[in-house]
Amino acid sequence: MTSNVTLRTPAPIVSVKPVVLRSAGRGVDLRVKVSAPTTGANLPIIVLSHGSGSSMDGYGPLADYWAAHGFVVVQPTHLDSRTMGLAKDDPRTPRIWRERIEDLKRVLDQLDLLEDAVPGLGGRLDRSRIAAAGHSFGGQTAGNLLGMRVLDPSSKKEADLSDPRVTAGVLLATAGEGGANLTPFAAEHLPHMNPSFAHMATPALVVVGDQDEIPRKYQLTVRGPDWMAEPYHLSPGSKSLLTLFGAEHSLGGITGYEAQETTDANPERVALIQHLTWAYLRHALDIEDDSWAAAQKALSNDPAPIGRLESK
Repeated sequence: MTSNVTLRTPAPIVSVKPVVLRSAGRGVDLRVKVSAPTTGANLPIIVLSHGSGSSMDGYGPLADYWAAHGFVVVQPTHLDSRTMGLAKDDPRTPRIWRERIEDLKRVLDQLDLLEDAVPGLGGRLDRSRIAAAGHSFGGQTAGNLLGMRVLDPSSKKEADLSDPRVTAGVLLATAGEGGANLTPFAAEHLPHMNPSFAHMATPALVVVGDQDEIPRKYQLTVRGPDWMAEPYHLSPGSKSLLTLFGAEHSLGGITGYEAQETTDANPERVALIQHLTWAYLRHALDIEDDSWAAAQKALSNDPAPIGRLESK
């Protein structure tokens, strides 16, 4: 698909980790990875939230591609990362869903520190163009900054945790609404799995696999793969939906170059996600529209497409 689209030559990138951000009340400071191209100015920013168990070291196929094509990518390590070794009975565990959101806001609050931590990055950030992206649990985390609301298990109320600094998003393999869609196990043990998309008006690209059975396999939902498309169908505002044919929860391998959890390794699928997410964010962040228009046209004209794109 991408052979019909002209891309500029990827830039060399530099990555710095860990950059430590002060995090009062978190129990431990937040550790992040920052990746950026070595050239270019006015660089837009993507804050990338990992799925459950992963860390700032995951999602290299996305982070490296985005950075090599003009974005600064910031990847926090959330408390549920395997690298943190948090005990199941840790008192922070029930609130990890909320702490994840605060992690993304800590990143946005401390961009000065992040900029200073990367050699040569000073003065090159475009802070008016910030996107939030996430995969799986990270999609729900990022979605809150876009206007998604979660029924707080403690207060039984929906809090508005959106952030006006974030003006676009990419939600990859992200759960749909809760309620009757949840299994009894999820309703009892994962009460934060009750998002509402009624206020998620910020522009976003939702990416799903039509063979993504992971949520049902792990007793999260009684629904099938179509559940993951609800962030698109149930939200207002400008949205696009990329449905990948044959893709499972790792969407072909976005979680890492040789990630053990990848069950549907497919380099062509990953390349499509890389390019379409990049082109979409350039469009949604008002950088330029030609790349997104060309990518949509190339996919629609492909005689043997591996995915389908729709917008509203």
